[in-house]
Amino acid sequence: MLLFVNRAHPVFLRIRCLLDSPSRSLMELKSLVSSLNEFASLSLAESWDNVGLLVEPSPPHTVNTLFLTNDLTEEVMEEALSCKAGLILSYHPPIFRPLKRITWKSWKERLVIQALEHRVAIYSPHTAYDAVPHGVNDWLAKGLGTNITCPLQPSTSPSYPSDRCHRVEFSIDHSQGQDSLLTALQGIPGMSFSTLPVRSQENEHVRVILNCSQKALLPVMGLLSKDSLVYESLEISGLQKPLLPNTGMGRLCTLTETASLKTVVERIKKYLGLPHLRLALGVGRTLDTPITVAAVCAGSGSSVLQGVEADLYLTGEMSHHEVLDAVAKGTSVVLCEHSNTERGFLRGLRDTLAARLENKVQVVVSEKDRDPLEVV
Repeated sequence: MLLFVNRAHPVFLRIRCLLDSPSRSLMELKSLVSSLNEFASLSLAESWDNVGLLVEPSPPHTVNTLFLTNDLTEEVMEEALSCKAGLILSYHPPIFRPLKRITWKSWKERLVIQALEHRVAIYSPHTAYDAVPHGVNDWLAKGLGTNITCPLQPSTSPSYPSDRCHRVEFSIDHSQGQDSLLTALQGIPGMSFSTLPVRSQENEHVRVILNCSQKALLPVMGLLSKDSLVYESLEISGLQKPLLPNTGMGRLCTLTETASLKTVVERIKKYLGLPHLRLALGVGRTLDTPITVAAVCAGSGSSVLQGVEADLYLTGEMSHHEVLDAVAKGTSVVLCEHSNTERGFLRGLRDTLAARLENKVQVVVSEKDRDPLEVV
């Protein structure tokens, strides 16, 4: 007698979660979210993104099961509830644009209602995971074969003071009323300065180095312009935040061994577990064209890949005209559909987070989560 088991049935999903779940202690939501933020700082996310804790049950709230998904659909929510998830980590934020009401009419609103009724928190890292070292883009880059990567759009240090964007330097000596000028400068908010004694042509003077905000620059210049000698020695430069190593959007990948486009395409299909993908050959290129440099961006990569010089673009989706622009420049394009370039990252993330959380919570990856598009 053959026994057929419906793996999608809620009872089976619940049994799977129980079998996968050894005895663990509960973890406070606040501590769990703090650990997730330390793993990938939300400051790395794009300014337009909506990341972090999106739905929070009333405290106190403890978590036994952390449930990972690329997209939080109603089908995935049912699976998460079957697993008694205390926190759902949805790579894509299910709440992106502001909700004007919470009713049963919209599927996204229903997700919020179900989460609150069942006391399930929802957290989304999205582009923070794209930027972080060993994140989604580094994972996707491995599908090309062995390569050396660097970010296409490097991230800057979030700890660097954002209100210090200009450096102003000038020289002054005691005869010019050094003390009174420096005292006046100190009264301008949004700036800081240091002084350095300098000797030139047998004369001693002080070099003043001043860092100030855009708003403070105008009153600083107004004050300094009153002294022509100071004004003549004035130098102004823009300050940039220091770059974070191996951190940022997209990746430029240099293969350690050149391979044909056909070989690289087969590697990508195998790595992502896809029977098919979409390929646009660059002008003058064939499947035998050697690939040395590839530009990678998980998800929708148009804005990150635009203008990048590479033999190949690998991303989830690009518009028709953006593909035409790339092809015209001789760059071949591989499109795998949006979430197919992201979802596989969750399998490795499960083990990484389990170790980081010292196995205090069960970490489960959704089996119902899938790309909404398929080739028929």
